[in-house]
Amino acid sequence: MATVNVSLPDPMKDWVEAQARTGRYSNASDDVRDLIRRDQERYAKLAELQALVTEGIESGISTRSKDDIRRLSKETAMTRKA
Repeated sequence: MATVNVSLPDPMKDWVEAQARTGRYSNASDDVRDLIRRDQERYAKLAELQALVTEGIESGISTRSKDDIRRLSKETAMTRKA
């Protein structure tokens, strides 16, 4: 495992150390690794959402009516619940 030295302002350093003292993390490094993992997951979700938005924009203007879109949306939602 590689080592990286990170400088933190005192309040952040205190926070990280406090998390380890609570027992939630075994040490400060575990806390920082968890923060990075969560940031990676968040970034992946945002990238997926952006891809869906881009796909929607590139698909052009729909010929469906508002009522058709609502009905299809409700049908899709009901299918996913089942």
